[in-house]
Parts: sequence; structure tokens; C-alpha cells
Amino acid sequence: MRSPSPLPSSLQGVPFTLQAAESCGLGRGRLRASDLRIPSRSIRVPGSGPFRLAERCRPYVELMPDAVISHSTAARLHGLVLPRRLFEERVLHLSRRPGQGVPRRRNVAGHRLDLEEQEKTWVQGIPVTALARTWLDCAGMLSRDELIVMGDQIVSEHRRSFGPPRVALVPLVHLREYIDAKARSAHIRKCREALELVRVGVDSPPETLLRLMLQDDPELPEFLPNVAVCDAAGHPQVWTDLGCREFRTCLEYEGGHHLTPEQQARDHYRDLKTAELGWVQVKISKIDVARGPGCVRAKVRRGLVLAGWSRLRRSP
Repeated sequence: MRSPSPLPSSLQGVPFTLQAAESCGLGRGRLRASDLRIPSRSIRVPGSGPFRLAERCRPYVELMPDAVISHSTAARLHGLVLPRRLFEERVLHLSRRPGQGVPRRRNVAGHRLDLEEQEKTWVQGIPVTALARTWLDCAGMLSRDELIVMGDQIVSEHRRSFGPPRVALVPLVHLREYIDAKARSAHIRKCREALELVRVGVDSPPETLLRLMLQDDPELPEFLPNVAVCDAAGHPQVWTDLGCREFRTCLEYEGGHHLTPEQQARDHYRDLKTAELGWVQVKISKIDVARGPGCVRAKVRRGLVLAGWSRLRRSP
């Protein structure tokens, strides 16, 4: 059996439309060859991949130039961390305006969205719903805590005494204004409730989930993200994952990167400096979180008690 002729360089290693193939001079026989898959009509995929998400999306928006990538697919293109079930989903979410046909294709989840111009943007040359709109649309796909995790990623910003500043993808005040203006949208109540628990300064989804575990216990004082532990002159010396200034107690979530020798050396310095400045530090591991909220809260309570907290002194 003869091997298929090589594809033109512009089509190698990426999904493409039949129109793009024909413009390169490929005939129907070549487009039926065994080295090409057909994920959806008028689209061909060379080999088995893997392909970047943008490469998978591009042929669909070329075939439907009035469509926009939306929902969890848009969130992934924006670089947001999602639950595994959405991060690994095989379907692509595409939306068109009301009055137009819902996209109906294999491997596509179609939607209708009435989008204003500022609710759309471009990512890697692909039309995508803007971040605030994407957060709103994902509300129906996410639990309350998952929606807060996504919100924390969008609004996160900080300036520390080390490293470059972090700029919010969407400042919290702008996200609030956007949601306030979408009173008639689906899932708006869920978004408003989630916004009350979104906080600025979070560095990772596990930190958000840890904070929510504690916030759901009315006995505990609130722990805020990215709290600075300062010296007597008020200069930041340590930046904590979560901190409670009232009881000078901070929490550090120790993910996999804390196992490297370099990070362990930095952690050792941080631990000594935190204690020197009179704060109680509680380290929370992935194992603690896996054991559930009860284990995490008990560990935090022990640290708070060492710092002078008691259940008789609840924060208002």
C-alpha cells in the first residue's frame, strides 16, 4: 500500500478545514487517506495529536465565523484552572447570537448568547468570550466553591516586597460592576453569592479551597490571602498564603513544589522569621485537605489556641 503524500507545511500537525486543504491543492482522494481523522464534517485532523486547544478550536470558528468560543472552553483558552471534568472535556463550547442556529456538530456543545461587543475578545487569533462573561457563563457548570476558585483567579493581584507585581485579569470592582449590570442573566444569583466570597490576592486554587473550608465554620475568625507579617517598623518580612492579623496566625499550603531543596531552604528561613516576629504558623498539606474539612479545621484551631484564641472570642 502506498503511503499518503506529505501534507503542505501549513497543514502539518494541526487540524484544518476542507476549504484550507483545497486552497493548498489537495484533492478529495488525499483527504480520505488513512492518516487523517474526521472529528466533524468539513474538518480533518492529521495523526492523533495531541493538539493545543487553540489548534482544535480554529477550524470550527473558520467554518462558523459568526460564532465565538465560550463557557469552559473559553476559560481554558484564557488560561484558568478548572476542575478536571471540564479541563479534560472533549467537546468544544461555541455560541451564536439569538436568532441564529445553535452550532450542531460532533464534538461541539452549542449555545446561544446575546453578547455585547465588550463581552468578546481574541485569544491566539480566536474569538472568545471575555473573562467576566466567561465567569458568568461557567456559573451553570460549576459548584459554588468552584465558581469562587475561578473568580479568585480572575481578580488576583498583589504587590510584594519580592518578585514582580501581579495584575488582575479583571479587577474585583469591575467584575462586581459587570455582574450588577447582568440582572436578567441565568445564574446571576449564584454569581452574586460567589462574589461575596471572592478575595483578592490568592495565588492558587488550593489556597481558595482551604480558605473556604475555614469560612464555612462560623466559630473561626476569617483568614485573608496574601497577608504580610511585618517587623516592628512595619516593613513586610514574610508573605503568608492566609493570615489572621487579630490572632497573629498564618497558614501555609504546602504543595508539591515545597519538596525541592531550594524551596525547602526558603521555607526554613520563612518558618524561623515568622516565629521570630511572634506569629504562629500552621502548615496544611495535600494530605490534610484530602482528609477533609474536619482535619484542616482542627489543625487550624490548635494554632489559633497557641496564639490566644478561644471559642468564646468569636469574630463578629
